[in-house]
Amino acid sequence: MNKLFIGSDHAGFDLKEFLKSYLKDEGYEIDDIGTTSSKSCDYPDIANKMADSLTKDKENLGILICGTGLGMSMAVNRYRNIRGALLYSPEEARLAREHNNANVAVLGARTFSNKENLDFLTAFLTAKFSNEERHQQRIDKIS
Repeated sequence: MNKLFIGSDHAGFDLKEFLKSYLKDEGYEIDDIGTTSSKSCDYPDIANKMADSLTKDKENLGILICGTGLGMSMAVNRYRNIRGALLYSPEEARLAREHNNANVAVLGARTFSNKENLDFLTAFLTAKFSNEERHQQRIDKIS
């Protein structure tokens, strides 16, 4: 995995641009699925694009951003085999990958600073699914 899908609504646009720059410098290939400005837009449209992108390209991960992360989280988790985790600490970010095999990091641009969100995302991206049978069994039940 070296490609990341990233999307935001208007409230998350500035954080999205900040993270894109950082991630490109770290060597990630970035596929920006929108939005393209801070003009008001509807977060479910971006979450739908994320689900479509990951359904076609299952090996990669996604990042979604809105004001609190709540709306994006609710919208993207409606889809089969999409496991979006609303990140609010590095520890939870790591566990979301290790135990739940989360494939979408969801961030709140208005609830945490750029630095805090970057710390959460870094923990998410560097963690790997533990692939323990008990964790996979639980994931299978929600898929």
